[in-house]
Amino acid sequence: MPQKPKLQTSRKRHTKEEAPDIGSLGEALVAQWLCDRGWLLLQKRWHCRWGELDLVVGQPSAQLPTQPISLAFVEVKTRSRGNWDSDGALAITAQKRSKLWKTAQLFLADHPDWAELPCQFDVALVCCQYQPQPTVLSDDVSQARRAIADYSLTLQDYIPAAFTLD
Repeated sequence: MPQKPKLQTSRKRHTKEEAPDIGSLGEALVAQWLCDRGWLLLQKRWHCRWGELDLVVGQPSAQLPTQPISLAFVEVKTRSRGNWDSDGALAITAQKRSKLWKTAQLFLADHPDWAELPCQFDVALVCCQYQPQPTVLSDDVSQARRAIADYSLTLQDYIPAAFTLD
């Protein structure tokens, strides 16, 4: 006897294989937001044995707009509502800061032209909400908001020079 076809529901959920990487979506939102404010995007997801730098951006020189005069290592935390760690802020522990510092040192060793520039560690907190809707690509640059597929992302907070190592 032939099997009945399964009923399709109106709410399509992504399987784990199909679901977008919300961390990457948050990093893309912050990268675009920084570029819209004049920063140079130098690296995304730079890896080494100590870890990963989500974004490395440079403040451009007035004389040479493609050359940075300072660097920011940006840690992006993308969280859904109702998270346990204050939108990712509590995830920046002393251990995480130490790991980011070691990773930044290796980055600068690989990029000696930038090694003497002033550097800072920034933190970006992004809220991601699952909102079933037709696939829409839209950007609201003034509010650092983006809708991609079934997700709405908003830059909740950007903290320049969020921490230093003592």
